[in-house]
Order: sequence, then structure tokens, then C-alpha cells
Amino acid sequence: MTKIAKRIDKNRAGLDRAKFYSLDEAVKLVKERANAKFDETIEIAMNLGVDPRHADQMVRGVCNLPNGSGRTVRVGVFAKGPKAEEAKKAGADVVGAEDLFEIVNKGTIDFDRCIATPDMMGLVGRLGKVLGPRGMMPNPKVGTVTMDVTAAVKAAKGGAVEFRVEKAGIVQAGVGKASFTADQIVGNVKAFIDAVNKAKPTGAKGTFVKKVSLSSSMGPGLKLDLGSASGAA
Repeated sequence: MTKIAKRIDKNRAGLDRAKFYSLDEAVKLVKERANAKFDETIEIAMNLGVDPRHADQMVRGVCNLPNGSGRTVRVGVFAKGPKAEEAKKAGADVVGAEDLFEIVNKGTIDFDRCIATPDMMGLVGRLGKVLGPRGMMPNPKVGTVTMDVTAAVKAAKGGAVEFRVEKAGIVQAGVGKASFTADQIVGNVKAFIDAVNKAKPTGAKGTFVKKVSLSSSMGPGLKLDLGSASGAA
């Protein structure tokens, strides 16, 4: 515990917790302090001016990170016939229909993201209690219910990040790895903020994005000056 405390104190040294850092400066400082023994994820958290208890204030969407997420994403696809073969060729890790339903229904989920063709949703809908709590239920709004399974699988493998506002009005996601270059992280952060802004619901009133912070998995969070990120408002 003492070693952990010392590392935390060292990482916080020289930081102003009240300051709003420019995006470039924040990324530089976060990368410098990502010194764990693994490749830390760079995480963004956005505090939004919405109340997700109201349907017209729900924020949900997907962002295709231009520089990828750095994660190895296992993709499961519910499809039959030619579409199942298409999914396999696109690189899906698990493909099936009724057989895959039985496996998932028993609690075995060997994938991180779930995609389904529209004709499979009658079957997949019955897995709501299993996939729903994990945030893995396919949804046409985020491109995971589609006939274009090739594009969906490649997007998931290439860095597509889903986001959904939590009860407290916060959206958070991983936008890269500490091993990424500063420019790659900056590009991903800008793309994510822009995607969230474009997902602004009709019921949102006043300031939509209240605060944004950037951190690494084990590092301190830094407040971000929204004006330094193009597309932010």
C-alpha cells in the first residue's frame, strides 16, 4: 500500500486540480503519468447537462476512433446462412443463431461486442436479461443491428466505441492507450467529444457538456478546456 500511495503522490505532483488544461497539455501530462506496469487505457469522462431518467434526454451513440482503441475486441454475430459466412470472413470471433442463443442464455459470453442481423432480433431480444446489464444488446442506433455485417464487424475490430450516459449524467469511454502517440490520442479525444455532441438529445436544455476530464487507468484526472478541442461546445 505504501508503494501505491507514493506512486499516486508522485503522479499528482505538479498538477493543479482546479486548472482547466488544454487538450495538448492534458494528453502530454496524462501520458507522462501513465507509469503502471501495463499499457494503461486513456479514459475520457464527460459530465453532461441531461437527466437520463427522461427518454428525451438519453444520450447514446457510437464513435469510430480514427486511431483505434488499442483494445482487442472479440465480436459475436447472430446471423444465418450467407450473412453468417460474411461475418466469419469479416473476422467475427463467434457466429451463430439458435446454437449461439443457447450458449449465451446459459451465461457463457465469449465476445465483447454483439452484432445481429435484423431477422435475428426476435431471437436475440430474448437475451435481454443476459446482454442488457452488460450493455451488449444489439441496437440499430449504434450500428449493431444491421445487414451490413462486414462493416459492423470491421468497425468493432477497428476502434468503434459505444457510449451511453449513466444515471449521474456521465459518459465515459477508453479513447486509446498510453503507448499511443500524443497526436493519436488528441485525434481520438476530439472525435469522441464531437460524436457525443452530435448525439445531443432534443430534451437537453442549457449547457450540454458541463465538464470533461482525461486520465489514464491508474493516473490522476485532469480537467479539460473544451475550447481546445475542435467540435466541442
